[in-house]
Amino acid sequence: MALILVVEDENAIAELIAINLRHAGFEVRLAADASSAQAAVDRELPDLVLLDWMLPGQSGVELARRWRAASRTRELPLIMLTARAEEADKITGLDAGADDYLSKPFSTKELLARIRAVLRRRAPEALDAAVEISGLKLDPATHRVTRRVADQVIEVKIGPTEYRLLHFLMTHPERVHSRAQLLDRVWGDHVFIEERTVDVHVKRLREALSPVQGAALVETVRGAGYRLTQQQGTLVA
Repeated sequence: MALILVVEDENAIAELIAINLRHAGFEVRLAADASSAQAAVDRELPDLVLLDWMLPGQSGVELARRWRAASRTRELPLIMLTARAEEADKITGLDAGADDYLSKPFSTKELLARIRAVLRRRAPEALDAAVEISGLKLDPATHRVTRRVADQVIEVKIGPTEYRLLHFLMTHPERVHSRAQLLDRVWGDHVFIEERTVDVHVKRLREALSPVQGAALVETVRGAGYRLTQQQGTLVA
């Protein structure tokens, strides 16, 4: 289930969008201004942001530029929502880093089609690109996991299931995933195994990361599941 952050200061519009997105199977968060949107992204990276141009305080265009300039949010998919329909405004929004641009009023069908198109375009990049968090690097091209400890790059010896689990967690950092969600996304929803199996593989993953001082990166969130954090773990040079 993809998480979408809707940044819209008109409450009626935000709620209508949220209802339609939830009906389509998406998880939704709402923010009414730039500061609350930034706080939401800081807490948990969404899979996509619907960003209104006109916001109180900082504009959506300014927020988009800020996110594109930061390493953590540089690849965050953005769709700009605006009442501005002029070509110059569209160019401004796209130049600010938006992946797509939707002028109000728009139909629910068009909005959902644009969202799915952006998510499809972004998915291959996320699957093929190397990802690095807190010095821990996973490279799908070579199928290697390494971490720099002091001045030495050490390869992590990791099993295939733990590799898939780590890849998913690293490409969705700071988000809490339940055991059921991990089973669906890592093992596949056609596989029927006990949810506690996830605990076994998380334990093995931490054991594999221990020699490179990375076990603490995989956090247990009591009563909720697991997440990979960028804040914990031994810092390495």
